Amino acid sequence: MNILKLSGISVNKGFTLVELMISIVLGAIITAGLISVFLSNQQSYRTNQGLSEVQEGTRTAFELMARDIRTAGLTGCVNNNRVANVLVNSSTVWWENWSNPVMGYDNGITDPAVTTGTSTGDRLAGTDSIAILSTEGTGLSVQSHNPTSAQFKLNETSSDLQSGDLIVVCDPDHAAIMQITNYNNSNVTLVHNTGTGSPGNCSKGLGFPTDCSSVNGNQYSYGSNAQIGRIAAADWYVGVNAQGGSSLFRTSLVTNAGSVTVSPVSNEMIRNVTNMQITYLETGSPNFVNAASVVNWANVTAARVVLTLVSENNVTVNNTPLTRTVTSTTTIRNRVD
Repeated sequence: MNILKLSGISVNKGFTLVELMISIVLGAIITAGLISVFLSNQQSYRTNQGLSEVQEGTRTAFELMARDIRTAGLTGCVNNNRVANVLVNSSTVWWENWSNPVMGYDNGITDPAVTTGTSTGDRLAGTDSIAILSTEGTGLSVQSHNPTSAQFKLNETSSDLQSGDLIVVCDPDHAAIMQITNYNNSNVTLVHNTGTGSPGNCSKGLGFPTDCSSVNGNQYSYGSNAQIGRIAAADWYVGVNAQGGSSLFRTSLVTNAGSVTVSPVSNEMIRNVTNMQITYLETGSPNFVNAASVVNWANVTAARVVLTLVSENNVTVNNTPLTRTVTSTTTIRNRVD
């Protein structure tokens, strides 16, 4: 900076061109540094946010799936897998077939619970799925049972059961699966008659083994304090969501008490799940295998689920979604010591 002195007075002539250029360069460097730090922090924030989304989705997915897998085949009583199933067509409908309370379907293999396709709710091609049957809400118990009138009286003042529900009744001897054809909450009684409902009951007899050759079938009277629970049928798969992406879906049963029917309904559980692969461990085998290699589904003791999830937005430095593949292994509780 040049300064002239006139009569003892200093006059500021301003910056030289060189000084101004140096100032601009230094300012640009500082500004570039600040922008770089800002962009880096922004990218770090977006990446952490994407990672948090994926981790939260993974944690929720595994928690919900594990809850179903752990209880596969559970009736509420220790009865050595002795199950009398009087539901009509019990061996042909996936949510009735208690002979295989856990069943897996490799990619490319038809899952009877869901259609593979490109419409909303369809199973995504190239992904595995798993169907599980169990019992939920086993807090109800029997006060008395009249096998002739096919009526149970409960040890409760009320319950959340309703006509049309599929239920399991069990004692130490065996379990029986049936549909409630009439429920009366005022006196807390339920009826499991034939000739009503969909799928309906093939017989009133709840003895083991199942006998559907007559209305009375193999009669058996459950004693007091036998346990009652509602059947929980679930099919987990990766499907097409309403936004054209993919999500983890769960198909479950919904009762329409007005017409005493049940029907499976699919619900979107976790968004942005792009793939699911499942392998299974059988008793006596050291290795997990895919569904096609399972010898006997009754001997499956654990399932290993591998999920691939992506973040909601493009958060990586390449402007793509963050992708993570995570594995979780769940043991079927009532099949291990």
